[in-house]
Amino acid sequence: MRERGAPALSDLIGVVDGRTNLPACLSELRERRLRRQPAHIEQATREIVDRVAAEGDAAVIEYTRRFDCATFDADQMIVRPEETMAAYDEAPDDWVRAFRRARENVLAYHERQMPRSWLEEFDGMMMGERVRPVASAGVHVPGFSAPLFATVVMSVEPAKAAGVERICIATPPRKDGTIDPLVLVAAAECGVDEIYRFAGAQAVAALAFGTETVEPVAVIVGPGNPYVTAAKRIVYGLVGIDNLAGPSESMIIADRHADPAWIAADLLAQAEHTGDNTVVLATDSPELARAVEAAVARQTERLQRAELIAQSLGEHGMIALVGDLADAARLANELAPEHLQLCVREPLALLELVENAGAIFLGELATVPLGDYAAGPSHVLPTGGAARFSSGLSVRDFLKRSSLLYATARGFGRLAQDVELLAAAEGLDAHAAAVRLRRKAGFGPEDREES
Repeated sequence: MRERGAPALSDLIGVVDGRTNLPACLSELRERRLRRQPAHIEQATREIVDRVAAEGDAAVIEYTRRFDCATFDADQMIVRPEETMAAYDEAPDDWVRAFRRARENVLAYHERQMPRSWLEEFDGMMMGERVRPVASAGVHVPGFSAPLFATVVMSVEPAKAAGVERICIATPPRKDGTIDPLVLVAAAECGVDEIYRFAGAQAVAALAFGTETVEPVAVIVGPGNPYVTAAKRIVYGLVGIDNLAGPSESMIIADRHADPAWIAADLLAQAEHTGDNTVVLATDSPELARAVEAAVARQTERLQRAELIAQSLGEHGMIALVGDLADAARLANELAPEHLQLCVREPLALLELVENAGAIFLGELATVPLGDYAAGPSHVLPTGGAARFSSGLSVRDFLKRSSLLYATARGFGRLAQDVELLAAAEGLDAHAAAVRLRRKAGFGPEDREES
């Protein structure tokens, strides 16, 4: 029985019965995913980017004053070392120890991702790949309504593992111009080279184009609001980016064995960020759905961000009743969520049916907050269905790969006649001539003796 005064789940989160009409569930998910960015954001962001490119520091300072209500001079754009060291006085010792353990986990995970350079012989040709890190990377660390120090470790450590030489972060100041001490300590613990006292679209532009104070970077990563996402889209090509991040998303697939209180807590955890977070539960158990309904209502009343949670659940939340777990996996593959939890008795078996997800959490104990803060994989993940074609932040976002080709005389002779014919067929006479000249010099199909 529902507690007196507790809101029904239907007041907070949409319930769709897909047991007899799965296509309706799929259609609803598609519609919700398209409720996104207003058109005016792109135009406003382009104005910011263009002004920063043209005016440098002055534009960055002006936009920071306008958007963050913080005023500082150009010589204060970079946080001084003494300010960072003073931040340790405000960071609790147990928090520092916990952060250090988390940093070690994240670094160790990403070091295991590191691909190797290779060069091998293939029938007279030496072919391979050379892997090198980019020279520099910038990390956008948003403020929102809480210090996102976890974004520092989740973005910087993959770059460290890749071997990036220069890493900087851009993060918004508070109204008095200071930076949250936990963000500063996180940056120091991760060995960040520069901390910039600004964020937003102006930070993306400054990192991409450079200013009088800011040295440009090769890659920009990290989450942000729609203006940050639009700015990353604009500067892509001049610099590399990780992805075009949107509001957080989480989907849970649960069977009748799942703990409804745990499921409710996980839904609420992912609904509390910004009020536009997508949260979906797919289950084949009506009994579990009803139990989660009651647990969500009870737990929401005790949470500080109840208003944001109610907004997320009401506008972007769903409980989908499905015929079986295979149908739940179909919903997951359609949504391609940022986070996917498999809270079922046999998660590895269900994993075989999953094709699209940014990060997959196996079993009830693998709650998403473990991945958000400390487990190892980066929490910077594709959103908005982008997990259909892209992946979470990794060392690969900070690496360049150059193909390698060395032709011996025998290898050239094996390919030369075919290449000349193919080039001529495309009407590219110069291509064909480059091969023909070498053949006339004796390096042809007759396989001249190698030296």
